[in-house]
Amino acid sequence: MTPLNMAVLAAYLLAMLGVGLAFAGRQKTTEDYFLGGRRMPWWAAGMSMYASLTSAVTFMALPGTAYRENIAFIVVSFASVAVAPVLVRVIYPAYLRMRVTTSYEYLEARFGPGARRSAAALFLLARIGWLGLVVYAPALALSVATGLPQWACILALGALATAYTALGGMVAVIWTDVVQFALMVGGIVWLAAALCGRAPGGAAGILSFAREHGHLYVADWHLSLTAMSGWVVGAGYFFQLMQDYGTDQTTVQRMMSIRTPRGVAKALCFNAGVDFVVIGLLLFLGLGLFAVQAADPALLPEGLPSDRLLPAFIVAGLPDGVSGLLIAALFAAAMSSMDSGISCVSTVAIHDFLKPLGLAPRSERGELRLARALVLALGAFATAMAFWAARFEQLIEAYTQIVSLFNAPVLGLFLLGMLTKRATFPGGLAGAAVAIPATLWLSTTPVHWAWRFPFSLSVAFAVGYAASLLLPRPPSPPARPAP
Repeated sequence: MTPLNMAVLAAYLLAMLGVGLAFAGRQKTTEDYFLGGRRMPWWAAGMSMYASLTSAVTFMALPGTAYRENIAFIVVSFASVAVAPVLVRVIYPAYLRMRVTTSYEYLEARFGPGARRSAAALFLLARIGWLGLVVYAPALALSVATGLPQWACILALGALATAYTALGGMVAVIWTDVVQFALMVGGIVWLAAALCGRAPGGAAGILSFAREHGHLYVADWHLSLTAMSGWVVGAGYFFQLMQDYGTDQTTVQRMMSIRTPRGVAKALCFNAGVDFVVIGLLLFLGLGLFAVQAADPALLPEGLPSDRLLPAFIVAGLPDGVSGLLIAALFAAAMSSMDSGISCVSTVAIHDFLKPLGLAPRSERGELRLARALVLALGAFATAMAFWAARFEQLIEAYTQIVSLFNAPVLGLFLLGMLTKRATFPGGLAGAAVAIPATLWLSTTPVHWAWRFPFSLSVAFAVGYAASLLLPRPPSPPARPAP
């Protein structure tokens, strides 16, 4: 990292902090702080939603997977398009009718307050673990690029993202995410063009070389428990995307900030279209790195783990200044996820735990101060979790393990509530209680990690439904008052 590259990166980071300062003090209520007053434009919220879920983990791990194995993850592009109608026609109309702040308010209306708090607790566990990965991935990239100690990179990134989120709330999060979305997508396109320029034969040569070495493999009719295939990726990610975009507070919070139901539908369709393109480009980057390293083995350090190849190529293979901008794109992917994560976790903590239990301040001003204090505390905790995340060898496997343990049972509870009339909360709780240790057991076997999310969801749903039929039916929850 030359002085010019460091200057470019520093300018970007200071600009993001400036956005937080620009919106500081404008929020008068927690609805302003957490939902932007429900008046954000759909295109900004859609970009923010995409930037939030496309973290530096995705930015670095998908190319690493294509480099190391194959492009079976291309099926996720089609799963993203297929799940959009379910979100637009089934899930979000229920949220909009109820004018929820968190998605878990639906579970209270369906099953009672115990279901709301249980699902919210699983969400908190999942997102706190995920936040550790979100901070660790770009810190790893910066450490590879600059040679700075990894611990210093983790602390710097965590402190900056926490600061502008605490200052500006959801409005600052969304508008910084818009900038980060543009930088992230532009960086991916630039990297694809740079790899085509370096690889023998350009894009056609990259694809030909990948085909010769079996990296264009997607799916066949023979399912394997130990190898990644398109079938298991497609089935697993259809439901994982339903959870990411339909029940996870990170995205629901953005959709609830949009002015109109039509705007919500537009944002969801926009997100599906972008996902279709960007996933394909990220996998192409992995194939490009595979071809370029084979053509010029001296370009990248020998024996470097596949998740670290992209930042190494950015620094070694791109012109001075451009590499600084693209390292900033990696930071954009991370910070857009971290700011969203700590904002939505604090929202859930207040609206699903403290307020229902009567532990939140009664005044709007006091609640707003509590919200900012929670953001600061959660940002510090997420930064600490990044040191835990450093233990994993593959970022994508670590992410899948976290969402399989905690998010899959939550989706199982939502599906039990939406698809069946006989499901009960004790049954759903039994499903989650079986799914979590069963998934931990699966992770100790040779079964490929791509099976973990569909396995966890299947166990949670099947055991939850069976237990609902066998256990005594609890009294119906009181009707939710009209807004």
